[in-house]
Amino acid sequence: MDTNSPVTPQAGRRLVPLVKWGVVVGCGLAVAFTPAPSGITPQSWRLLAIFVATIVGSILRPVPGGAMVLLGVTAVALTGALPVTEALGGYADKTVWLVLAAFFMARGMIKTGLGRRIALRFIRALGHRSLGLGYALAATDLILATVIPSNGARSGGIMFPIAKSMAEAYDSRPGETAGRLGAFLMCFMYQCEVIICAMFLTGQAGNLLIARFAAQAAGIELSYARWAAAAIVPGLVSLLVVPPLLYRLFPPEVRRTPEASAFAQAELDRMGPTSRSEKLMLLVFALVAALWTMTPLHEVDYAVVALLGICVLLLAGVLEWEELLAERAAWDVFIWYGGLVRMAEALGETGITQRFAEAASQFTVGWRWGAALALLALIYFYAHYAFASITAHALAMYTPFLVVVLAAGAPPYVAVLLLAYFSNLSASLTHYGTTPGPIYFGAGYVSQQTWWRLGLIASVPNILIWSLVGLVWWKVLGLW
Repeated sequence: MDTNSPVTPQAGRRLVPLVKWGVVVGCGLAVAFTPAPSGITPQSWRLLAIFVATIVGSILRPVPGGAMVLLGVTAVALTGALPVTEALGGYADKTVWLVLAAFFMARGMIKTGLGRRIALRFIRALGHRSLGLGYALAATDLILATVIPSNGARSGGIMFPIAKSMAEAYDSRPGETAGRLGAFLMCFMYQCEVIICAMFLTGQAGNLLIARFAAQAAGIELSYARWAAAAIVPGLVSLLVVPPLLYRLFPPEVRRTPEASAFAQAELDRMGPTSRSEKLMLLVFALVAALWTMTPLHEVDYAVVALLGICVLLLAGVLEWEELLAERAAWDVFIWYGGLVRMAEALGETGITQRFAEAASQFTVGWRWGAALALLALIYFYAHYAFASITAHALAMYTPFLVVVLAAGAPPYVAVLLLAYFSNLSASLTHYGTTPGPIYFGAGYVSQQTWWRLGLIASVPNILIWSLVGLVWWKVLGLW
């Protein structure tokens, strides 16, 4: 999930009246608006006003994200911007159910201990040095991201507890001993996390929304296989370049960690042989990943595959129905994601986005598409300083920037992919850029100044790699 915000509860409570009145005033202006020669209807302007108010509320978060979207969906139906069946139509969307099912998959990984076992096996093999220890944890996250779109569940439920245990095993705790190992591991894991988020459609929940926007604005379907194929080379290059750079700029005092392998072996011994539940979880995990990759061969929808996996886990007793009902994060995402999917889709159908593109494209008249793309992509990337989640950033800026870049003549796939991947990579800049940020930063090992400095430094190779290596790789794939 990717719904955290740096706004404090006190500040949020003070903003509630402002956001509420923003919605009321915006809707009032929209209702009073008369149709212009463009042919855009008053209902469309109402929808735009409510959508913008919802996005602003999602960024400032005077109330939780799910509640903010529920307010927006209700306002859309109440003002007649959309019929009630259409306003609620997002909750019948197959992508929304795919996200819900994948969150349940994460619960199975954590409950059975399979995710922890995978991490411990990597640590046993690679954890003899601090850099290898970091890569062992990142490799685990990479595998889990192929199916689990909750970077919060992966980090908070599996990766962070192990990383913190490793740091404490070397007497590295927040404060004077943070530099021994813990500070390095927290920064290392977060910078790897945002790269991994960009590598898979299931890297984090917002990617599925980005794929929807790409289909609406550019007519391009970013399937699971296509997203991964286009990201695999620049992603692996980033993972080979950025972590060693961090190791050089922010090295841990403890360079050799032979005890980490011994710790992993001891934990594996304590866990005992692989249980029946773990084996079933691994089987379902592999089955879902394989079926998603081979979708063109069997034509079974991604959502159906994910739901099939959950049904198998329920029937096998790996998961209980009560556990799924209690998975609050999954249902929270279901509420806000389902509401925003239909609102964004309906807004695209109004023609307002196209009008924006036509007007904004005047600013890049005469520019070569490469120059327009470079400038707009950089603005898009560093604008993430103002956002507390990847999803909020994409909701506010992805479609407008995409249509402007396309209007400047950029190849559709290049524009769609670069902005999609930058949506994830830009989260590296701050300690609140995406859900794992508060988790790793909140451990207290690293100061905000150091975190932001390393994030800014890491952004440079990421931008260069995904822009240059990415474009060459996409050319090889025949995407432009």
